[in-house]
Amino acid sequence: MTVTTLTHHAAGRSGQPSARTMAITGFGLLSGLGVGPEPLASAVRAGRSTPTDTSEMFTDPLPRPDAYALTDFRVRDHLGRKGTSFFDRSTALGMVAARDALVDSDLVVDDTTRTRVGITLGTTHGSVKSTSDYSRDTFVQPRPYLVNPLLFPNAVMNCAAGQAAIWFGLKGPNATIAGGALATLSALRYARNLIGCGYADALLVGSVEEYSPHAAWALAYAQRTWGGTLPVGEGAGVFVLEDAAAVRASRRHLDAEVLAVEVGSFDPPGPPGDFTAGFTRCVSRALARAGVAPDAVRAVATGANGMTALDEAEEAAVTAVVGADAPRLRVKEVTGEGFSVSPSLALGALLARHRAEPGRDGEVSLVTTRSADGAAGVMVVRGWSRARRDHG
Repeated sequence: MTVTTLTHHAAGRSGQPSARTMAITGFGLLSGLGVGPEPLASAVRAGRSTPTDTSEMFTDPLPRPDAYALTDFRVRDHLGRKGTSFFDRSTALGMVAARDALVDSDLVVDDTTRTRVGITLGTTHGSVKSTSDYSRDTFVQPRPYLVNPLLFPNAVMNCAAGQAAIWFGLKGPNATIAGGALATLSALRYARNLIGCGYADALLVGSVEEYSPHAAWALAYAQRTWGGTLPVGEGAGVFVLEDAAAVRASRRHLDAEVLAVEVGSFDPPGPPGDFTAGFTRCVSRALARAGVAPDAVRAVATGANGMTALDEAEEAAVTAVVGADAPRLRVKEVTGEGFSVSPSLALGALLARHRAEPGRDGEVSLVTTRSADGAAGVMVVRGWSRARRDHG
């Protein structure tokens, strides 16, 4: 795992992280199904969706002609033309999700608060297309390497977080965490520690992943080893994270409480690996830290993607702890394999469901994720509807 920090305040109030509960007070979501949580929520309810024809998006060859991609997405339609001309796709998706999260929240960002508001985004490798294109130009452009310098910021993985901080005037901690399937959860843990240590009062937290030939081929090669037929997906999910006690004290709304986030690294499945046992410990530890009984879990948004050995190991671990009765939300079946952004889309789908169904107020759900190298992660979340204002 790599952590790249652009800005970090030198001292906190306490210097030590706390185990306090975090609150989500707003979120922005983009998936291959559309902008906002509604298209994703509808597809999850229906249990089906259709990938889009992407054969005309790139001149490079593709392993398959379809994906869960926003083929008509144009950043200028959301943020205007000024200053957006050189945004790559990953940055554009992240910027729009961050904008929507701020609009969705009642958090006030102004000159009195902006030094205490920052951003932490998760990714797999940043924009691999931008990095590859820039590197290729250094070889193929006429000497002395006539590469457009304006494209260089897109070639570093912290471009989206850095541009968002500039665009929205966020002067608090700014970080990008490259953690693959665990990037979203790692970003949440990092943000929780920043708030707990007193470095920030609020953070935009989430992940972003773009569709590109590079991503499509990466999934295709992985499927040759692990199986599965899902197309690749893209999207961005950004959540406004604050201290839950502070939000309650100010009588503001909560979309959710993040009760615990646990990650671990275990042997891959198959002899002599012990992936299922390790994943089981991770789920148990997350619930213990959250103070939630296993039978209180009402839904589990899993990382299932059709890779049989991984899916079976994850399901066995979840079933061993919470049983088989809690409904499974297999969000990747309607969004495709989104790598680092998939847990953000899963969390967004859960929160969208709470908004649509006030009867679910206070229900606890899990978001689980894993990778082929044996990494596992679990998030414990209690959701609320916007109709409910008093969560005490």
